Order: sequence, then structure tokens, then C-alpha cells
Amino acid sequence: MRDLIKAFDELPLIVKVILCIPMLDIVWSIYKICRSANKSNVVGIVLGVLTIFPGAFFIWIIDLVTVLMNNRVWWLD
Repeated sequence: MRDLIKAFDELPLIVKVILCIPMLDIVWSIYKICRSANKSNVVGIVLGVLTIFPGAFFIWIIDLVTVLMNNRVWWLD
């Protein structure tokens, strides 16, 4: 799982921005779940699952802004 997290962190900026498109944002939700599971953060895992379905309508905007500003997806760590 650490390799997956590291691979996502090292993606080029343009790929990260493309993955913020509303239908592709599920990839970032899976990344958030893996990141929380890696740190044994139960609240993060539950919130990560909630970003897949109900949160998918607005979380992609937050992901896009944070990727453009910080070159990283925002998450609770």
C-alpha cells in the first residue's frame, strides 16, 4: 500500500489534475482510503468511503484546488 501512495504522490501535476475530473476523482478517493488505512485512521477510512458516493459531487472541486495550489490532494492526516 505504501508503494501505491508513493506512486500517486510522485505523479506529474498534469496527471493529478486530469484525475480530478469528476468521474475520475474516484481514483483520489481510493488513494485517500489507502492513505488512511496505512496510518490505521478509522475516521479517515470512513470519510474516504463517503467521498466515493455522496461526496463525489463536490469533493472533486476541493481536490482540484488543492492539487493546483499544493501539488497534493488534501486529506486528514
